[in-house]
Amino acid sequence: MKISVEQRNHVRVYGQGERAMVFSHGFGCDQAMWRYVAPAFADRYRVVLFDHVGAGHSDLRAYDAAKYSTLDGYAADVVEICDELGLRGCVFVGHSVSAMIGVLAEKMAPGLFSRMVMVGPSPSYINDGEYVGGFERADIEELLAFMDSNYLGWSGAMGPVIMGRADQPEFGEELTNSFCRTDPEMARQFGRVTFLSDCRGDLEGVRVPSLLLQCSEDVVAPLAVGEYLHARLAGSTLVVLRATGHCPHLSAPDEVIAAMEGYLAV
Repeated sequence: MKISVEQRNHVRVYGQGERAMVFSHGFGCDQAMWRYVAPAFADRYRVVLFDHVGAGHSDLRAYDAAKYSTLDGYAADVVEICDELGLRGCVFVGHSVSAMIGVLAEKMAPGLFSRMVMVGPSPSYINDGEYVGGFERADIEELLAFMDSNYLGWSGAMGPVIMGRADQPEFGEELTNSFCRTDPEMARQFGRVTFLSDCRGDLEGVRVPSLLLQCSEDVVAPLAVGEYLHARLAGSTLVVLRATGHCPHLSAPDEVIAAMEGYLAV
């Protein structure tokens, strides 16, 4: 049975406006993570939400280990979603690894996006010479080994750390629950692809104006990463949020909305 693009990625569209705003979630999450931000733009944009294959309510029958062995497979899905909906020149909003998925999608289909909003982006999580990604390779290998051996234990331990809001433990619990809802085998592979990816070489040539939203404290994407991207993405704007942690769209949505509205109004 042929699986449609909408079914494969559980695509949902609402709102109004001539332009679309496409929201792409990060590793271990799903489109529900945008529920505090996306509705704020529905009066001006067609809001497009979807789940990466393996997450949320995506159709798991569409999972192809070879296709999703690199971020290009996820980027190709983004291009297909936009093609299916007839979208060009839309605003792309990507969290964490999805920011780079957006970069790859734009390279595959130039003109797909008119603006990009990157929330907690990172082109590479591993320190390399003068480049500060936040982790040593040994740290990443240890993290992935923990994920491979005990995914539920990894989820419970890492959810609160990644969320970074010890003062509001309910957010850490939500991220943990989101990890646990993701198919473990598919999550392990997406995790490996995410944390071992290196998209630094893909930044050159990207000419889409972009807003980089960097949290003031983020163990996953430290400030140095935001500064690196800002220096290499032509026409980029870097905003350091007061919010801490790696998921400000969940823990500090008003600040994210205000930064996006200020940027898009120019």
